[in-house]
Amino acid sequence: MSKFYELTPLDKAGKPFPFSDLKGKVVLIVNVASKCGFTPQYKELEELNKKYADKGLQVIGFPCNQFASQEPGSSEEIASFCSLNYGVTFPVLKKIDVNGDKADDVYKYLKGEKSGLLGLTRIKWNFEKFLVDKEGNVVERYSSIAKPASIAPKIEELLK
Repeated sequence: MSKFYELTPLDKAGKPFPFSDLKGKVVLIVNVASKCGFTPQYKELEELNKKYADKGLQVIGFPCNQFASQEPGSSEEIASFCSLNYGVTFPVLKKIDVNGDKADDVYKYLKGEKSGLLGLTRIKWNFEKFLVDKEGNVVERYSSIAKPASIAPKIEELLK
């Protein structure tokens, strides 16, 4: 079994969100921020969520304030912002670090499984995306500039 399913990050209320509940789903994990030039990607992420959730996709947002302090709010404020401004219905979990000594275990795992450009593992900016298949394997890593809609063909392939 994939180590992915052993991860248990915390939701916005600080309660466990066990990835073992995601077995058999395709998962798209994104480090998000409310005050970033890429923030409008929430709209496309929600469109992917609406289009594929009933087919087995789970989108998950991890707020992070490590890039130009573009996610200053509390976990509750962030979730409210996402819901009110972008109609987000997918889980936006507890704010975390994605780089450095305090990086969340989820991101330590994701970066260890799929390095970025030139083999670098650190997350470069908000809205980097990791796509995980139904068996918990990290199959793709997308940069911040990759539009969520551009990932749809790969999501469809993994959902088959």
